[in-house]
Amino acid sequence: MAAPETNSFATPRLAAGALFVDATGRPLLVKPSYKPGWEIPGGYVHEGEAPLTACRREIIEELGKDLTVAPQPLVLDWSPAPDEGDKMLIIFDGGELSEADLSTMTFADGEIVDARFVDANSLADHLPARLVNRLRLALRAKSEHRCIYAERGLES
Repeated sequence: MAAPETNSFATPRLAAGALFVDATGRPLLVKPSYKPGWEIPGGYVHEGEAPLTACRREIIEELGKDLTVAPQPLVLDWSPAPDEGDKMLIIFDGGELSEADLSTMTFADGEIVDARFVDANSLADHLPARLVNRLRLALRAKSEHRCIYAERGLES
């Protein structure tokens, strides 16, 4: 029996984030201290960790709150990067938050320095293009109650 050819199997990095919106549909963005620009709450999945578990863990770490995240992904984005290799990025639905919820968030470890709701029309002022595309897909998927598969931030 021949040995399996595991060298040809994809071993992508996985990252999982959550789309939280306010009552008007503006997405929540967070400002990391360790890099320029903004992101959505979330981060990389650790070895042996499920993506949804990682997303919930990252939210607690970044926002200081244990917030509900729905298990149905909004977006699955195959998004390899030249400096990081193969990547699968997942956005889950975090539901609706209020300004009051935002005011109770704590950034205890200093990884996040700010969080705010941003008008969907100004996402390009805060995010790299592929994340803008991915987030717009997530907003659409949320409104259509479905999951969208994307490649490099674009629906396939």
